[in-house]
Amino acid sequence: MWLLRGTRRQNRTGLSRPVCAVTACNGGIRMIRKLRVPGRVFALGLPTMGGAQDALLRPVPPRIDGLSVAAAQLAADRSSSVGGDLYEVVATEHGVRVVMGDVRGHGLAATGTVAAVLGSFREAVHDEPELAGVLRRLDRALARYLRERSDGLVAEEFVTVLLLEIGRDGEVRALNCGHPWPYRLLGTHVEPLARADPLPPLGSFPLPLDLPAAPFGQLRPGEALFLFTDGAEDARDAHGRFFPLPDVLTEALREGAHTPQSMLGAVFIRVLGHTSGSPTDDIALLALRNERHHRRPSGARDSDTCGSAARARPATPHPQPTTHR
Repeated sequence: MWLLRGTRRQNRTGLSRPVCAVTACNGGIRMIRKLRVPGRVFALGLPTMGGAQDALLRPVPPRIDGLSVAAAQLAADRSSSVGGDLYEVVATEHGVRVVMGDVRGHGLAATGTVAAVLGSFREAVHDEPELAGVLRRLDRALARYLRERSDGLVAEEFVTVLLLEIGRDGEVRALNCGHPWPYRLLGTHVEPLARADPLPPLGSFPLPLDLPAAPFGQLRPGEALFLFTDGAEDARDAHGRFFPLPDVLTEALREGAHTPQSMLGAVFIRVLGHTSGSPTDDIALLALRNERHHRRPSGARDSDTCGSAARARPATPHPQPTTHR
């Protein structure tokens, strides 16, 4: 686990509080960068103990079957590194499968929902041949968890979920329930994966009977997908302006940030500067870049694949977001 933590600053009451805390699962990254936000200095890449966050959001391996991968989370709750965002990347016999989601609210109250959805995903991706089956399993797991809760807030709970599958043939398929669409990065060009309205978030309405995964073409070598939760684009500066994520990604690519790790670093530095180190919502980012240059036999594995992955294939993306709060 990795931490981006600020020095302490005083609020209007004069009490000292941490500026922010970011935990990032970036595999073997050992870089340390400095971020200056109105007189504050942040370090990206300092090892730390993840606690509950480490148990829920397991470290994402830096490479999964030819895909470079990096993921990170910034928790808005200053008292905890645990947020309401979730993500996972798993290589299966059906291809590389990815989930990114956002539980209503943040902090410790959201951890039970995060655990229920992630636990179901980690099993379903291996069992279900189609993404629709995976999504239905997540929906049932969430409903079961909410029925067992006794805090009286079940009716207010919902989860946005984006499911991606990068198949053996390199095709990208997706199902989206209320989540921002990812961005596809082509050289220095940034474009949305889709512009269509997603399905409602899980927990708000029943899933439709027909759930075909939408195809989005191939993820070619050198191309990348950038996934995020809406806390990124909804982040505002002191003048109420939203964070310009597509513009920041374009600038980062032009400046040579082509690896998933450098993309995440560039975005977090800019979003913390944009919010003066105090974002009001959890933010999770996940980037995948296709490093494959040829097809390999079925069942072949990268020597550097580890963590939550085992087998998988290529990928393809196209990108954009939506808000749900």
